Amino acid sequence: MATTASFSADFPRLLGDVGGTNVRFALETAPMRIGPVTALKVSDFPSLEAALRQYLDGLAGAGQPTPRHAAIGLANPVTGDQVRLTNHNWTFSIDGMRRALGLQTLVAINDFTALALALPHLPADSLAQVRAGTAVRTAPLALVGPGTGLGVSGLVPAPGGQTVALAGEGGHIELMPDTDDEWIAWRAAHRNVGRVSAERLLSGSGLSHIHAALAAETGTLLLAPLQPAQVTAGAFERNDPLCQRAMAVFFGLLGSVAADIALVIGARGGVYLGGGILPRFVPALRDSVFAERFVAKGRMRGWLEAVPVHVITASHPALPGLAHALAERLGGARNG
Repeated sequence: MATTASFSADFPRLLGDVGGTNVRFALETAPMRIGPVTALKVSDFPSLEAALRQYLDGLAGAGQPTPRHAAIGLANPVTGDQVRLTNHNWTFSIDGMRRALGLQTLVAINDFTALALALPHLPADSLAQVRAGTAVRTAPLALVGPGTGLGVSGLVPAPGGQTVALAGEGGHIELMPDTDDEWIAWRAAHRNVGRVSAERLLSGSGLSHIHAALAAETGTLLLAPLQPAQVTAGAFERNDPLCQRAMAVFFGLLGSVAADIALVIGARGGVYLGGGILPRFVPALRDSVFAERFVAKGRMRGWLEAVPVHVITASHPALPGLAHALAERLGGARNG
């Protein structure tokens, strides 16, 4: 059994959430007590180790104790010691970085696996309901989130009251268009890259691609492809018809993909939508075709109609999941 002194020495713990655009660090000072978040641009650093060193040097300069245990969530599959980020050029050895930084423990998991682990810890005011339903408490939860890429995970009940977070790459499943505009976007992507995964269209770059495809189809001259923020601003601030069509494609495809994921893992506990895009546009998502496309699965419509869907609106929702993963690792190490 761990003594009170050894328990206290485990804190603070370092938590890091590495996305395709930003990396966020915070200290867990007690179980599930997470302090202020420091956000750094991925593009400002040659490596994750360099970003971590800057954060740790800042802690030391402020007179704070150096963490001995850390957990990092990565927008990337984590299948062994060597990691290469999908949406950036960072590559590293998990154990090599642990030793270089003087850490006793370094846990590295997929960022959406971490977010799935966080779902039971998210307060009600960090969730916005998109469609109502009746959640089954003992059933799996599905997680889908468009951002720099398309994250997919789930939380599945296990014996003994435990849960298991899925570590997959569901964002790379096939995409099936339905409307004419969706087919226009799909065909343009197919001409450019061949196989069209869900992430190709359900991501920030995907939103730009959808708009560019619709512009080309309608003969609209673009000096340069619009950035994702320009598409959303055009749709919701300037009422630009082409941007509105692009968002309709995005929301429709998202409804179909979210339902597919729910069906695959049996997510009668609910579907949660994360990522960096949707929290800013919850009212538009509610008013869109998303809800209808979510249930438009033929014979499975009745099954899906009972599944509630929420958008995760918390600022840094994956951090509690990283804290949970690190606690499990440390608990297992002590008990092993």
